[in-house]
Amino acid sequence: MSLMHHSRPPSAACAGPRTTVLLTAFGPFPGVPVNATMRLVPELAERAALAFPGVRFVTEMLPTEWLAAPRRMAAVIAQVQPDLILHFGVSSRARGFEIEQRAHNSCRSMPDAAGFFPRADRLQDDGAEVLRTSLPVPHLVLALKRRGIAAYASRDAGAYLCNAVLYHSLQIAADRLRDCRIGFVHVPASLARPGGANRGRVGACPLTWPQAVEGGLEVIAGCLGRLLPKARADAVAGARMQTAGRARPRLPLAQS
Repeated sequence: MSLMHHSRPPSAACAGPRTTVLLTAFGPFPGVPVNATMRLVPELAERAALAFPGVRFVTEMLPTEWLAAPRRMAAVIAQVQPDLILHFGVSSRARGFEIEQRAHNSCRSMPDAAGFFPRADRLQDDGAEVLRTSLPVPHLVLALKRRGIAAYASRDAGAYLCNAVLYHSLQIAADRLRDCRIGFVHVPASLARPGGANRGRVGACPLTWPQAVEGGLEVIAGCLGRLLPKARADAVAGARMQTAGRARPRLPLAQS
């Protein structure tokens, strides 16, 4: 899939090199015919481009395949040269926003969207057992909880494509992009279920769609607040206030 750019022309005050943010989503995979991140990530990029003028947002939907996903991701990173990479994926275990703290050099023998299995039980034969993300995870979790949005720090990104993409992304950063900040955010797979707002019923998604969008923007803001030069910190704070004050209409959920 071709890259999608969401940005506004920088003002004179923002002239010069801009911060580039890469947001990735996943396509469908066995058991998940509709991946909520396919809709969430483009919406986040569109709104974030308005909230953070001068920051370039690029989105990419990664194929949920053992071989194709890391290859596509590596090509996009080489082309975009991002300062911040936020991967978004879904999990049936997610209790809200699950912000990953690390990736493991392991994978489970499960078929991908193309029906293929991983070649081994390790992602890299000579790779580190664990690679840690570079997001301010405790800060992000606290910020989300203060907004009344369910959020947790996670030490286990699973053993499927989410963990694999995060591991390979962190490895690429260690080898080539030492100043790039990288993280992974899981949202509930049930976010894509059709229906109205969740009202605490049994089996309901722990996030409404407006909360997912609001929380995603808060994660982006929290990362940019620690990434952008100090001179632009006020602009980040202002964008947060603008987002918080904007009316949030209830959006229809993606159809499965």
